[in-house]
Amino acid sequence: MPVSSPIDVADDTSTSDTSTIDAASHTADDNANDAADDTVDGSEDAGTPPRRRFWRLRWLFTRRLCFGGLAGALVFFCLSMTPSLVPREVLMQGVVSGVAVAIGYGFGSMLSAGLRKVIRREPSVTFKSRAWWILLGSTLVMGGLFLYFGSAWQEDIRRLMEMEQLRAYDWGAVLLITVIIAAVLLVVARLIRGATKALIRFGDRFMPHTLTVNVSIVVVALLVVGFTQGVLFNGMVSSINAAYSVNDRSTSPWISPPQSELRSGGPGSVVDWDTLGTKGRDFTGDGGGPTVEQIEAFTGEPATEPIRVYVGLKSADDIRQRVALAMEELERTGAFERSVLIVNTTTGTGWVDENVVDSVEFLHGGDTAQVAMQYSYLPSWVSFLVDLSKASETGEQMITAVSDRISKMAPEDRPLLLVFGESLGSYGTESAFTSAENMLANVDGGLLVGPTFANELHSDLTSRRDEGSPAWRPIIDDGTSFRFAVAPEDLTDPALYDPDGEWGPTRVVYLQNSSDPITYFNPELLWSEPAWLRGERGPDVSEDMVWMPVVSFFQVAADMAFSMGVPAGHGHRYGSNVVEGWVQLSAPEGWTDDDTAALRQLIDERADERDEKKEAAG
Repeated sequence: MPVSSPIDVADDTSTSDTSTIDAASHTADDNANDAADDTVDGSEDAGTPPRRRFWRLRWLFTRRLCFGGLAGALVFFCLSMTPSLVPREVLMQGVVSGVAVAIGYGFGSMLSAGLRKVIRREPSVTFKSRAWWILLGSTLVMGGLFLYFGSAWQEDIRRLMEMEQLRAYDWGAVLLITVIIAAVLLVVARLIRGATKALIRFGDRFMPHTLTVNVSIVVVALLVVGFTQGVLFNGMVSSINAAYSVNDRSTSPWISPPQSELRSGGPGSVVDWDTLGTKGRDFTGDGGGPTVEQIEAFTGEPATEPIRVYVGLKSADDIRQRVALAMEELERTGAFERSVLIVNTTTGTGWVDENVVDSVEFLHGGDTAQVAMQYSYLPSWVSFLVDLSKASETGEQMITAVSDRISKMAPEDRPLLLVFGESLGSYGTESAFTSAENMLANVDGGLLVGPTFANELHSDLTSRRDEGSPAWRPIIDDGTSFRFAVAPEDLTDPALYDPDGEWGPTRVVYLQNSSDPITYFNPELLWSEPAWLRGERGPDVSEDMVWMPVVSFFQVAADMAFSMGVPAGHGHRYGSNVVEGWVQLSAPEGWTDDDTAALRQLIDERADERDEKKEAAG
């Protein structure tokens, strides 16, 4: 795709790239001139050799690039280097910058086309030549400067998160990936433009030109949208679903069928081991949680074997039947006779954070029962895009069934009912309640980790936070019932809450890292500056991050894809921070800060052991 030289620019205006709208508004003479290079409607002589017909597509690669488009690409490249919530690896930065360059080229081309229609007078060759030299110099200077600033900004974020720095030559790879991605997108855009022009020429044979232009634009737009959604997106979702459904049949090498009657898939269980799915087998299988001996070694006291109930997607045909199966399992195992009963709403794949389920069992000496239910094979981000209703229906029906069952028990016999949800699971958990007051009335406590922007209860609470508290760590009614934490100590920090103030018996804890893009992504980023970027910022959010219309939306959206590639306590990783959440909800009598520190250390050690097993298993 050659760039026009400063000398050979006299005819740039008539042959450069413009938007589809600009292309569609060519005069009949323009179309006739373009036909020599752009014929794609098959109207050429049927006897034309295939090789020659293929050669006529050379305009895809040889048409000169638009001055306005290149100026826009430069501006968007510079903006793509600005910092966002999490550090970007080489590939991610290259993809983000490549997409930004393509979008900038499109905006610049449209602006250029609009100006040419307003200003009919053609600039002189001398003026054009100088403009190209200025653009070339600006590209070298601004591109180099923002590469330097971009590396400095990334170093700053990596330092905040205690991550390894990128090397100098990595930025060369970023440039290469940027060029490749932008070039591919430009070729796609030219194909769409060429198809639009071909359709216009064909339609001009039968309709007035103005009508043909409008019809052609609408037809091509519908085809592009339909292909993107109906073929690319749905095909991607189907492929991911197929891949994950196959993977769901596997079992982790360190997991084996449970030998206890207190686990789903074990002896006497009404749920077959083979139907639990990979995450369900990790949850209930031997090797997937602390043993009685391990709990006793930590507490120094006699322990009870924990109950774990899980129902997989294949265990029953629909949600209602799966809930009924889970309730039958809870009754069979004696779950309602335990001191604490936890309803876990899973993520998209059916995963429940091992740090969460293990820590609450250690905390209560194994006198617990936990239940979880799978509703999808898809990862949370795909489930979020495709069908939120599955998460909400699962959370609502499971929590309601357990709550109703407990409400029928004598008050003195009731277990402590706690609910948990992480990421999309937090959305499912919230869906069981109509309001904050309804949640407090129906459960004894809740731990919600990494909530999404779709969480209505979370959004409502944040919007009515106490004056002066930041959106990333809101204080609600001086922490009477709901408390939000970035760091574990936030939950009881005397600088945030009155030490003598009341934290009621029913408590709900939200853990949300200030750099978690899953929590802070929102479509409103397209046009509105978020509250979490105004005023005091979270401890790991760069002071150099600024909100920019459109740009910030795409940056935070891209951050979501790599939100787990950071240390615990940043991005969408919470690690052993969940221990403090459980402690504040339901710490047993006599529990101390030293006990909390010891449990956090134990949970970290267990997480490291799991990582080693996964790495060994490949």
